[in-house]
Parts: sequence; C-alpha cells; structure tokens
Amino acid sequence: MPTPLSAEIASTTARLVVEEGLEWGPAKRRAVRELGLPARTPLPGNDEVEDAVREYIALFCAETQPRELRALRQLALVWMDRMAAFRPHLAGAVWHGTATRLSDIYLQLFCDDPKSAEIALIDHQVDYEPRTVTGFHGEAVEALSVGSRCPELGEMIGVHLLIYDLDDLRGALRPDARGRSPRGDITAVRRLLQESDS
Repeated sequence: MPTPLSAEIASTTARLVVEEGLEWGPAKRRAVRELGLPARTPLPGNDEVEDAVREYIALFCAETQPRELRALRQLALVWMDRMAAFRPHLAGAVWHGTATRLSDIYLQLFCDDPKSAEIALIDHQVDYEPRTVTGFHGEAVEALSVGSRCPELGEMIGVHLLIYDLDDLRGALRPDARGRSPRGDITAVRRLLQESDS
C-alpha cells in the first residue's frame, strides 16, 4: 500500500509528466524538490506513478487526451512502417495510453546490425541526433532522435529510435508486473487504433 508521502510524490510527479511532458525519472526527482523533501526520500514505483498519471488525465485532460493519444499513435505507426525492416516495437506512454501532446514517442528497433537503422535514416536524408538512453534492462542503449511533424496536433514531436540487438527481442515481450505486454509491434498498434475508433 503506498504511503501518504509516496502518494503525494506520485501525484506531483503525475502533474509534471502531464503538464510539462517530463520523463518519469526526472519528474520524480523534481517532485521531491518541489515538495521540499530531502534528496534521499524514497521515490514511488513506476506503477504508482502510472496510476497517478491516469488519475490526473481522467480529472484534467479527459476531453483532450484521447485525441492527442490517437494522433501520437498514428505518428508512431508512420515511423514503424518506415522502419519496418528493424522489427519496431512501440513502448512508453504512447503504447500504455498515458501520453499527451507533450509526450515523445519511443520505438524500440531490434536490428541484426546495430548500424543498419542509422544507415537507413542517412539514406532517407532524415536529420537525427544520436544519444545514449537507459534501456529496458537498465543498460545504456544507443538512440537516434528525430523531430517529426504531427499533422493532427500541428506540432513537432520527438521520436526516439532505440537500437537493440535482435537477440533482445526474445525477452522483450515478457508481460510486466501487471500482466501487460510492455511494448507492441505494428499489428498491435494498428489494433489499438482500431479499438479507439470503435
């Protein structure tokens, strides 16, 4: 059961995630600072933050968020189709349904050759920025970040292509602690879009 302090940090984190588009880790740390708590205060778990984000969206963004989420999923699908050769899987808030117009899109690519996705972007004359991010096992992973215009939202959205080895795909589809798939392929994302239309 979350403690009252943990719940307060989670709800402040949720506000920062939804209103400012912060990633969960930085949002948790900033929530601790905003609440004037010691830096070593134990942070709420991601499940608790996700519940708080869903609660915040239901309270403050119920009219706008479903349309924004759909637009982001459509844009994700465009990039998944472009990068289909690299077995793209959508993860993060856009996959889990907690994304708003401030959220970035995270696509995990499972490549035979780690340089092949980068070469594909160069071949298509796509400007990207290489960076290192934390992967799904907590390891450092190379990411190629691009800005992509979302026509439905009328703004630029960050799309991050995380480069994994093909072998990583085996463990990637294991259900999370809540029994859900932590990421989805093109078919799964198309299904989510069809479900949101019905």
